[in-house]
Amino acid sequence: MPLDTHPIPWEKLPPEWGPTEYDDGRFAYHHDRFSIVLVANRTEAAKSHPGFGLCGYWELRYRYLLGDRAVSEAIARVSTRSAAVSGLLKCMNRVHDSVERPTDPIEVMETLRDISFSDFVPENRSTPG
Repeated sequence: MPLDTHPIPWEKLPPEWGPTEYDDGRFAYHHDRFSIVLVANRTEAAKSHPGFGLCGYWELRYRYLLGDRAVSEAIARVSTRSAAVSGLLKCMNRVHDSVERPTDPIEVMETLRDISFSDFVPENRSTPG
């Protein structure tokens, strides 16, 4: 699928962020000047926690270069594709607004760990009978 159909419209992306890859089960965005890549990857039921009651979930990851090797770390898991889109956009905006040295992977990861993803996980709002 062409990159012009990525899930986050160009006008909503923070400065210097753009799409890297996109298909039904995975999409990623990178920073133009730094080796930061944020990835949303759909995980099938075989790896899903039974308590979710879902056929899968989306894992948000942060990928960066450390010397001559690529490192990938999990940021969060969310239940829907829409939550993954919102979560990655929140991550990009937080890095853009908060990280003083985007070349420092530790500072970026600490910033990403401070993000609350509770808004992106649906709550059970059933009312007692």
